[in-house]
Amino acid sequence: MRLLIFGYGYSGRTLARRLAAEGWTVAATHRRADGAAAIAADGFEPIGADDRPALAAALSQTRALLVTAPPGADGCPGLNALVPAMAQARAFPDWTGYLSTTGVYGDRRGGWVNERSRLAAQSVEGARRVGAERDWLDVGRGMGLTVAIFRLPGIYGPGRSAFDRLRAGRAQRIAAPGQVFSRIHVDDLAAGLAASLARPRAGGIYNLCDDEPAPNSDVIAHAAGLLGMTPPPETPLSAANLSPAALRFYAESKRVSNALAKAELGWRPAFPTYREGLRAILAAERA
Repeated sequence: MRLLIFGYGYSGRTLARRLAAEGWTVAATHRRADGAAAIAADGFEPIGADDRPALAAALSQTRALLVTAPPGADGCPGLNALVPAMAQARAFPDWTGYLSTTGVYGDRRGGWVNERSRLAAQSVEGARRVGAERDWLDVGRGMGLTVAIFRLPGIYGPGRSAFDRLRAGRAQRIAAPGQVFSRIHVDDLAAGLAASLARPRAGGIYNLCDDEPAPNSDVIAHAAGLLGMTPPPETPLSAANLSPAALRFYAESKRVSNALAKAELGWRPAFPTYREGLRAILAAERA
């Protein structure tokens, strides 16, 4: 069994390692030499993202395809590169997963959303995700592919958590009354993708997130307590000097339901809240 990843980032790498431990072979795309070196160092096959003959050859051996690259002004780069390669090779994976974002729901003033909720993206980036989802589902129907969409909140895990920001002195406890968001541990994300591989459904759309949406301030304070550090003081949103991307993030507040993924895929997050996730990261660091 072979997995092809278009966009070898944090999430893709975690799924690759999980499936490799189960006997899968893995190939992943890159755009620079350092990216190719990182893929090879992990024991996987690097393929140029713009190398259509190489993509076609890889697809002819691929059972599962994961697309993680974000869309741009020209749409999803994975779709733009892979669909012609599929047609050239006459090779169609049994399962195609596309990683989207819960940003497609926009701001719900702290209310709950599920996969049937109206899409109301508030940013250019969110609108592009809506378009990329639509394009992948259209391609799936047109080419007979089993395409599944995964809407993801903030992803954290080893090397990418509140601990890292606290140790680097970059953690801020943003005071944004009423603002909550969902998150997911990267291992739970990989487990959700694996569950979809085991129970594929064409056109499936799933929210993969933990069970407890919470304010950023609570997560930072809890992580600081686990490290024995004094939590940073809360900073009003207006005084936080955030980047435009971060400000867009804080402009949205919603609670995301994972009930469908649980019911349909039999998936359960091993880290149902940030508390279990942070404890596991710290325990692994100290092991």
